[in-house]
Parts: sequence; C-alpha cells; structure tokens
Amino acid sequence: MSAPAGEQHPLQLEVAPPSPEKAHARKLHGRFLHVTDFHPDEFYKAHTSTGADHDCHRGKGAAGVYGAETSDCDSPISLLNATFDWIKDSGLRDDIDFVIWTGDNARHDSDEDIPRSSSQVLGTNRLLADLMAETFSDAKGLSVPVIPTFGNNDILPHNVLMPGPNRWLSHYADIWRKFIPEEQHHGFEYGGWFYVEVIPNKLAVFSLNTLYFFDRNAAVDDCVQPSQPGFKHFEWLRVQLQLMRERGVKAILMGHVPPARTESKVLWEESCWQKYNLWLQQYRDVIISSLYGHMNIDHFLLIDTNEIDIEAAGVVAEDEIAPRGTLDDELSVQSAAEYLEELRDDWSKLPKPELYSHSESASGKPNKKKKGKKGKGKQKLGGPWAERYHLALVSPSIVPNYFPTLRVFDYNITGLENAVVWADYTSEVPMIDGSDDGMEGPVMPESELRDLSVDELPDVGDEDTDTVEESKHKKHKGKKDKKKKKGKGKKPKHDKDPNLVVPLPPAKSSPPGPAYSPQPLTILGFQQYFANLTYINNDITEKTKDVDTERWRDGKYGDKKPKSKPKPRDFRFEIEYSTYDDKIYDLPDLTVKSFVDLAYRMGQTAKATSAELTLPGGDISKDLDDIEEEDQDEDLIQYESNTDDEEEFDEDAENDESDDVEAEKKKKKGKKDKKKKKKKKAKKLNKTWLHFLKHAFVSTVDDDDLRGEFS
Repeated sequence: MSAPAGEQHPLQLEVAPPSPEKAHARKLHGRFLHVTDFHPDEFYKAHTSTGADHDCHRGKGAAGVYGAETSDCDSPISLLNATFDWIKDSGLRDDIDFVIWTGDNARHDSDEDIPRSSSQVLGTNRLLADLMAETFSDAKGLSVPVIPTFGNNDILPHNVLMPGPNRWLSHYADIWRKFIPEEQHHGFEYGGWFYVEVIPNKLAVFSLNTLYFFDRNAAVDDCVQPSQPGFKHFEWLRVQLQLMRERGVKAILMGHVPPARTESKVLWEESCWQKYNLWLQQYRDVIISSLYGHMNIDHFLLIDTNEIDIEAAGVVAEDEIAPRGTLDDELSVQSAAEYLEELRDDWSKLPKPELYSHSESASGKPNKKKKGKKGKGKQKLGGPWAERYHLALVSPSIVPNYFPTLRVFDYNITGLENAVVWADYTSEVPMIDGSDDGMEGPVMPESELRDLSVDELPDVGDEDTDTVEESKHKKHKGKKDKKKKKGKGKKPKHDKDPNLVVPLPPAKSSPPGPAYSPQPLTILGFQQYFANLTYINNDITEKTKDVDTERWRDGKYGDKKPKSKPKPRDFRFEIEYSTYDDKIYDLPDLTVKSFVDLAYRMGQTAKATSAELTLPGGDISKDLDDIEEEDQDEDLIQYESNTDDEEEFDEDAENDESDDVEAEKKKKKGKKDKKKKKKKKAKKLNKTWLHFLKHAFVSTVDDDDLRGEFS
C-alpha cells in the first residue's frame, strides 16, 4: 500500500555510507539531531576503578573501553570518536537538516588529584567542535548547520559565568566561529546568545545562554534589573522573536539548563523563569519547541501559564532571600525519584484533555452548543489546543551515567520540500519582509508596551482574544466594575516594574502555532538511540549488585573484575524506543496537547495512595473512585451501577420479590464489573508510569529496582 502524498516516515538508517550522488542532493529531510552532555575526560583509562576516589583514572576495576555505564565517571575520548564515526557510517549525517548541541563538553571537576584547568576545559570543547565540523562538512565547508550552547561545566569555576564581554565568551566565539553567523559574533561575545536560520526565511534555532538564568550562577542576580545579563538576554529574545513573527519565521529554543521548577529542584532564578513563561505565552504562535540537556534523564516539562506572576517575581528578586541548597542536578536514580514524583504530582492536577471532542480538535474552534461541566473544563486547558501550557523536552546524555544516548526528531516539511536549504543560502536569496499569511498585527511602540500590565494580558485559548489596544480600552471601561468586585481572586499588588516590556501576543486572527496544532514545521516524533555499553564493552557478563544510589555511583559492575584484556564488540547505536510505534505512550505527534494527555494519564497514578497502589504485576487493592468518576459521565456511572429501571418493578406486583432478588444480583454484578474496570484502568495507568521511568534512565534500571525507588 503506497503512502499518502507528503507523508513522512521514521528514519531508517543505512548500514553503509550513502552514495556520492545522494551527498550532492540538497533538499530538506524533515529531521534534526539533538545531542547533549558529552563530558569528555582525557584522563579516563579502561579497566580502572569506578569508585569515588578513582574516577576511572586509576586503580583496577570495571571501567570499560567505551565508558563505565551507570557510573559517575565521565566519557573516554574513545566514546566521542566512536559516536561520530557511527553518525557518519550509519548515514545519519546525510539524513538530517541541522544539529542541536546543548553543551557540557568538559569533564566534571570531581578528581581532587587532577583539578580542572582552563586549557583542559577549552581543549575538550575545541576537540568536540572540530569533530562536529569534520562530521557535518563536505568539500565546500559546513553542509549542515550546527547550533551549540555551553553548559555549566564548560566554564571555570563550573556554574559561574560573569556578565559579558568576558574571556570565556571570547574563547567560545573563536571555538564556534564556524557555527555562529558572522553578523552575530559581536552579540555573542556580549552575551553568549545567537540564532541560526536553519531553513532560511522559515525556521530559526535560538541558542539561549541559560547560565544567565541558572540559579547556581553566583555571578548574576536576576532577570529584573536592566544591568543584569539575564534581563538583556530576554530583551534580545523579545526583539528577535517579534522580528521572526513579522517575517513569518518559526523558532525552536534550545539551551543547556532546563527550566525545571518543582519543590525540590528549582534550576532557574524565579524572575527569569517568570519571564520565560510569559515570553513563551506571548510568542506561542512563533515558538515550535524548547529543547534542553543537563539533567541526563529522559523526561519533559509542562510549564503552566497560570503561574505567571512576573510583577511579584520582580519584587522577590530585589529582596534578600536565603539561597537554596546546592543540589545535584545531574540526577542519579535516588535523587531523581523525588523530582520525578513531584512532576507526577503536578500532572495529577491537570485538567482532563478529553474534555475536547474530536471535531473541536480538527477544526480548532470550540463547539458553542456544548454547555455544562464539560464546557467549563475547556477553559482550564486554554482552548482546544491546550495553549495554557508550554512544553520543554529534556534529552538524556552521551556521558554514560546511564547509556550514551542521542535523539533524532522528525518535523513536518509539507510544502517545504523545495525550500532553499541552509548550505545553499546566499545573500542573493531575498529576506521575507512579512508573514506569508499577513495575520500578524501592528507593532506597538515600546513606550506603550511598557505601560501594558501583565494583568491586562488576554487569557490563552480565548477565541475572542483582544488586541493590546482593545485590552487597554476594556481596562479603563471596566474600572468601576472592578471596584465592585473588591479583593476577589486578586494577587497581592506590587510596585510596577518600569523596565518591563511585555511582548505582544499573537494577533486575534492568528491560528494556533506549530507547537499546538499539526501543520508545517510541527515536530512529529523522535527516535531515541542508545549504545548498550554492557554489551559493547564485553567485559561483564552478569549483574552483580543493586543500583548504587549514593552521591557517587560506581555503577552496577563497580565491584566486578573485568576480563584481563579488553575485547570490545563493534560500537553502534540502536533504537531504544520510537514515539511512532510506542503503544504505551501513544503520542500522535509532539504537540503540547499530546504531552498534556500523556502527563494526565501518568498523573492519575499519583491520586492513589502509594502504599496501596502497586506497579504492574501486583494487586490493585484501592478502588480508584476519583479516577473513574472523571472518566465517565454521572449518567453513565448511574447506568452501569443500576442496569434496571426501578419503575419496571412496579408494573407487576406478583413478581416483586423475584424481581428484587434479580435486581440485587445485577446491582452486585454491576459493582463488581465497575471495580474490575477501575482496576484494569489503574494497571494501565501504572504501566505508563513504569514505562516513563524505564526510559527516564535509558533502560539501565530493572523493573524491580524501579519498584524499590518509586511509589
């Protein structure tokens, strides 16, 4: 059966390198590569100890030729070389349109006997930049755009980056000179940020300098004061995204440190997180996705626009507050347990995605005829496309804290098959002055934008979203009405930030962006590749101990003696999972709504008491009333509980007694069936949660160990 016209298929990598003819064909493939956290260690030695006092630098132990999987050791140079060789030999490099590379290209400063130096940090960064340039170049030069950013370990001391210009930004401007557009070199040396139009006039990738948002960076304070680099970064981003909107160009944001924000793990300074949330809300028609690394575990974040309180954040930033404790952001199984369960607790509060009908999703317009409980629920998600939320995807790493991992995304190129590609772009190609659809509204003067309060922003998902001018008019018109409703639902008042420029929202006539509604440039799915180092290193034949959950992890095989001589097998990556055929995740695409649905399903397991709710294979003893009641209408529940109409029993008096007995039997049967359905649903929900945890640690943790660490 032939595929429909324009349909894209998951990547099937070739065994041999592509033919020369293929290399000359310059067309979009609709795929890009995301790699993160290489952490190369030039002092790594095979068959040394993985213990905390040895760091795979000395002693004797289970450190493999290509890395010590599930340990806290960094990557040997052999892993870097093998990874890039595989990218070339598998044909992957010839099947992608661009590379997103999210930092941490130096070893950790964990060995007191070999402290890091600036030359070492810059040296491994230069090594990786050269490998990138060599891999993705042809005879004419760089043929695939590579967009880098630096991580918290790419500077010295780690985490601390002073405001620019500074020597570190100057060094990286030189190391990445092939990757940063020439006209943006000056801006990069000033703040470490830039963007690349990976599809000229269609799609740009923004490299964010998240170290200026990072809570651990003691050299900066917040994103409120104009003197702070974080403030300047957001101003630059606001201006650039507005220009992208006017030109009809979409954007992918990428950075190293993700905007994680739970009770135990807050990675961004609060005012920076608030601005990020607001910026993504206002530019939701422009931004396609956000990609990050740093944490080593595979997961995602849903950022709620209902938590925007940017004026309050400005006050908090100016006050002296006690610093948060230093946490290990690169998560072990034990430290990840609390963090991931906090995410699940947040997901348990999500509105039910199925409140929207299929017809609404297809048209993008709410069904005005529907009323009542379901109609109210629609406002909770921010419209049929769940525009109340933003999505951040956090990829696992190359460094084998688990297994080395890379991710290949597919995105929709319908209508763009013959677009000019990055490698063929020249100054002769005209820049588009405005959007193709002409739906963007006029640009307000900055003085008026400064007068716009966050309270005046229209709610997302409102089909009658007003323009900024209409919002201001309604504010003045409704002042008297507001006085009558004193104090109800109001946030505490704070002094207005005179430096805050609120970005323009999408125009009233703008359709949902590619992050929310399937369309050209929407991200369709990904295939996750991993290198099974236990098999490839060929040193250890069996598991000898449980997962080490101490701060330093010497790995599953840390106490096992390896073979006398290394005899590694051929190095290769293989598919760990694909969103296209993962029946448990069941993601139709990577739009926000798809992940809201997935998060909602996992969140339901948090509603059951952890002591009573076991993982798949166990017995579900709790009757999950709260889950079942949300899944069925009240009339359906009533129907399943009472299958007979009581009025029928009054029609024949002489059959009253037998009918009562029969009714009682049916009632009991109905309750039993209902309970079975609830247990079946709870098991299915638990299966999704366990599946998520398995992939979070790149299939290195056994189910029994997951059961031991997670409720």
